[in-house]
Amino acid sequence: MILLLFLAVLFIGILAGLPIAFALLLAAVALMVQMNLFSSDILAQALINGVDSFPLLAIPFFLVAGEVMSRGGLSNRIVRMAMTLVGHRRGGLGYVAILTAILLAGLSGSAVADAAALVSILYPMMRNAGYPEGRSLGLLASGGIIAPIIPPSLPLILVGVAGNISIAKLFMAGIFPGLVMGLTLMLVWSIVIRGEDIATLPKATRPERRKALKEGVWALMLPVIIIGGIRTGAFTPTEAAVVAAVYAILVSMLIYREMDFRQLYLALVVSARATAMVMFLVGAAMVAAWMITIAQLPQQLAVLLGPLVESPRMLMLTIMILVLMVGMVMDLAPTVLILVPLLMPVVTMAGIDPVYFGLMFILNCSIGLLTPPVGNVLNVVCGVSRVKLSTAITGVAPFILAYVGLMGLFIAFPKIITIPARILGG
Repeated sequence: MILLLFLAVLFIGILAGLPIAFALLLAAVALMVQMNLFSSDILAQALINGVDSFPLLAIPFFLVAGEVMSRGGLSNRIVRMAMTLVGHRRGGLGYVAILTAILLAGLSGSAVADAAALVSILYPMMRNAGYPEGRSLGLLASGGIIAPIIPPSLPLILVGVAGNISIAKLFMAGIFPGLVMGLTLMLVWSIVIRGEDIATLPKATRPERRKALKEGVWALMLPVIIIGGIRTGAFTPTEAAVVAAVYAILVSMLIYREMDFRQLYLALVVSARATAMVMFLVGAAMVAAWMITIAQLPQQLAVLLGPLVESPRMLMLTIMILVLMVGMVMDLAPTVLILVPLLMPVVTMAGIDPVYFGLMFILNCSIGLLTPPVGNVLNVVCGVSRVKLSTAITGVAPFILAYVGLMGLFIAFPKIITIPARILGG
């Protein structure tokens, strides 16, 4: 009864047009009233405690780093470097997009930011070279969602906080699956582009490659510093975010010299606004999570899923189908903050590795960024390119199917994720 009350109030609030954060607070208040626990003081204190978390400090700094990189020339140099390496192959601009997406994922951690950068830089070139419009946009959007998997990833920070999972272990676990996602895109791209009449770029000379590598090495050093520092224990993920922000500012202003103090101010303002929205959503979600615990909703859910607890793979399959359906109508962050606290006790009861679960959850939610009607990444791609949504939906379909198939492979063989995670995580 209490579980139905929580879900009913939450989804009625969302359907009524309330922002997700307010819908979460309304659902939490409904539980408090039902249990005779309502107090404005308790509500305010729980909201404050929800964002009083050291790991959450990483979010504003990674947002600053990503915004500075897009304004300071780091993203453009990554594209140039990828262009000199694989741009001359048949369908080369597609491979450039995939390689760039992997490299950018290690810089920003934001699917929307990466997809917007890829489209603004590469889509005009692909269109002029005769690449199919829908397929090109589908590939660029699909490349963008590698960012939530490869560190530094803002969604991995959220799932770590919501599920009480080690963020450092999540970061290390995301490296291999992120690379596999890139290889999967390359395979699908080689199939869908076959037979298309498209222009190819001239092969870059060795001096051109050396020049591109020399200019791009400063950008490439950022993920090396972040991953290396976390792996060796030199700093925590939160401290890594500070290092990333300072490094990006120094490189953009002193080495590339493409950012002045006015641009830096604008980057800080944009990052502050984004941080405010994310933190309020996190605070509201933590209030809801606290009431979920008090009301013992996970125990009620465990009773419903009880027959599947003895079969971890069937439980994971059921959860992933549920999350995939929710992800089609809800954005990534609220999906994580609502469902992870609810599902985590059941997952623990079934003996599923929490790092594996957290990574699979984010992969699933990332696919939702490509699917209508919400599909934030897909909508951003269409907005930047000024192409109809229907065209992009058709073009992205084979890549979504490939990602779903990859997720099925990870469910059937969890060790594909867990073994590299243990090796990289030490």
